[in-house]
Amino acid sequence: MQPLDGVRILAVEQYGAGPFGTLYLANQGAEVIKIENPADGGDMARAVGPHFLGPEDSLFFHAFNANKRSVAIDLRSAEGQAVFRDLAATADAVTNNLRGDVPETLGLDYAALKDVNPRLVCAHLSAYGRTGPRKNWPGYDYLMQAEAGWFSVTGEPGTPPSRFGLSVVDLMTGVTMAFGMVSAILAARASGEGRDVDVSLFDLALHTTSYLSTWYLNTGHVQDRLPRSAHPSLTPCQSYTTKDGWIFLMCNKEKFWPALCAQLEKSEWVEDRRFRSFKDRLANRTLIQELLDEALQARTTAEWLERFAGIVPAAPILDIGQALENPFVAARDGVHAFPDPTGTGNAFRMVAHPIRNQGGEPPRRPAPPLGADTETLLRDLGYDDDRIATLKRTGAVA
Repeated sequence: MQPLDGVRILAVEQYGAGPFGTLYLANQGAEVIKIENPADGGDMARAVGPHFLGPEDSLFFHAFNANKRSVAIDLRSAEGQAVFRDLAATADAVTNNLRGDVPETLGLDYAALKDVNPRLVCAHLSAYGRTGPRKNWPGYDYLMQAEAGWFSVTGEPGTPPSRFGLSVVDLMTGVTMAFGMVSAILAARASGEGRDVDVSLFDLALHTTSYLSTWYLNTGHVQDRLPRSAHPSLTPCQSYTTKDGWIFLMCNKEKFWPALCAQLEKSEWVEDRRFRSFKDRLANRTLIQELLDEALQARTTAEWLERFAGIVPAAPILDIGQALENPFVAARDGVHAFPDPTGTGNAFRMVAHPIRNQGGEPPRRPAPPLGADTETLLRDLGYDDDRIATLKRTGAVA
């Protein structure tokens, strides 16, 4: 049993942000049914390369859509709309990650669906929201990072503004949508009344500026970029050089500074007036960097990590390949094998889901082929062979 067993979600979704949010729900046991347009070839992510298991079966798509089902419905047709509304009557929620003005047009909001299911939650993930002057604007992760200030605090001083290395706005907005949806489902089950839930990439990107935006709004401070990915107020908290490369240290509590000094055999630094408190160390950040770079040159990164283990918060700076080959990942069962949907019998691997529930393993089903579950779900609704054949012939479903 998973926590969301028995929850059914219809997901009119594509690409990354929405599918990442519903991926979390599917991995928690929810029945997530992707609604894909057969006329468009389904979710565009199916064709996103450069790596594929088979034709139109990209590894990119699998990363966002494991453990889901797929129904191919053309929501632009009257017949497709009728099928969708029949499915909505059986669901707990409908979600989409479309442009802000599209859900109302396609009848995906609560006003359009409450007559078939008054307890339905309709969750909307858009670029700039479903209201306001930008509701009809398309938008993507990197645009949000640029406009919400992320570029200005990422990278080294004196270099061109830089985006964050992953599409974190997409991913975080997806998870935020999932959280809002589940919260609303709980309320709907208690009250019998559903609602619309809205999240946008822009709002999420701005909100996650967190304490930096709070500093600006209350003191006028505009945070800039700092050398070596340093924390704006805590020191030492940045990357430092070792005998063979780099290490990242985070002495983010006062107790870790003397612990670091002890491991470096520099006990005299503990009582040095220049380094006694966070405020003192921040004022002498450049000097601390020079001293730590010199001291850390005595050993390799691996040797320091062994010495610091459980005492000083530290990490190696790895690339993606090194990160996945890290022995700690194996110790955490951090990579799971999934059945190969191409039928060759060879498993393929993906990173394990981060939520671990007592008493149950998360499902491990590969992402579904386009329309893999259409006929099964229509039969569950009571459609007979003739009706299904007619719908397929008209292109309303596939």
